[in-house]
Amino acid sequence: MSDGQTVHVPLDQGRDYDIHIGRGLLAEAGARVAALGAKAAAIVTDETVSALYGERLRESLEAAGLRSGLVTVAPGEASKSYAVYAQVCDGLLAHRIERNDLVVALGGGVVGDLAGFAAATLRRGVRFVQAPTTLLSQVDSSVGGKTGINSALGKNLIGAFHQPRLVLADTATLDTLSEREMRAGYAEVAKYGLIADAGFFDWCEANWAGIFSGGPERDEAVAICCRAKAGVVVRDEREDGERALLNLGHTFGHALERLTGYESARLVHGEGVAIGLALAFRFSARLGLCPGQDAGRVANHLALSGLPTRLQAVPGGCGGADDILDAMAQDKKVRDGALTFILARGIGQSFIAPGIDRAEVKAFLQDELRGA
Repeated sequence: MSDGQTVHVPLDQGRDYDIHIGRGLLAEAGARVAALGAKAAAIVTDETVSALYGERLRESLEAAGLRSGLVTVAPGEASKSYAVYAQVCDGLLAHRIERNDLVVALGGGVVGDLAGFAAATLRRGVRFVQAPTTLLSQVDSSVGGKTGINSALGKNLIGAFHQPRLVLADTATLDTLSEREMRAGYAEVAKYGLIADAGFFDWCEANWAGIFSGGPERDEAVAICCRAKAGVVVRDEREDGERALLNLGHTFGHALERLTGYESARLVHGEGVAIGLALAFRFSARLGLCPGQDAGRVANHLALSGLPTRLQAVPGGCGGADDILDAMAQDKKVRDGALTFILARGIGQSFIAPGIDRAEVKAFLQDELRGA
């Protein structure tokens, strides 16, 4: 099998699994999936990824003796909906997927979240495998068992914790990503340095170009992020504490996604996260928690890598301060109606900040919208 790196996620009760990282892993996916003991595996993917890798993966599964099928959805965040979730579940049942079989999520974060949620609920729980094909999904969303779909009232509000049995991060699939998708994924890479690893953020500043160009830095970044996330997931699987730190930038970012109607043409998840990261650091600086130079350094690095860092960068606008606050009100971290943010005392020093005063956030957003 291929050379590469393996990150182990040592969960209890026999739920541990491996994340394999390296080029060419899809070609050997059948053997790795068959080793999990299933007789059948249905692939869930989107139309774009299906055209590139769907048949290759299906043939690999069939060659390993697995009965296989393909369920395809439209690309984009809009597919994380009730209607498409029902379509996927019906498609999996039509392929006669049973509880001992496997669902394989082939694609980016949207497909992983959607297929994982379908697997979590189909027959009250079917095992699944993540085969992420975007930088964002390889470094973040494919690991940790968060699955779900969106509501008109907010992002990822309907879902379940359902850990994969295997993650196959074939970094060769990143060669076919658009520059925009690579940039969007890079926001999640930088996030790991900003949360708790200032040294990794330093490394990102020095090596981000290699990640984009497909050098050895790319695989290294994926492995570092997966190890970081695996550690957090093992310590706090269901986000009762520390795992909330992984949402740095997401309170702002998810609100912007909702306000743009989850239209990928206007804003994709990683772009919302990039704006959210910059806002979280500027807000922290405004509150006197974080040095202003750190907030400037974060925004400068994200901008250098081609990411947006200001509310004004959202195509078509994002409404006023009250609109953004209302969108935040459905954030998963809200407790008793009070906003919880992930803020920072500096690069690599993020923390959970519950009960942030709404008026303080509104004043900050108003200044940001004015470009102050």
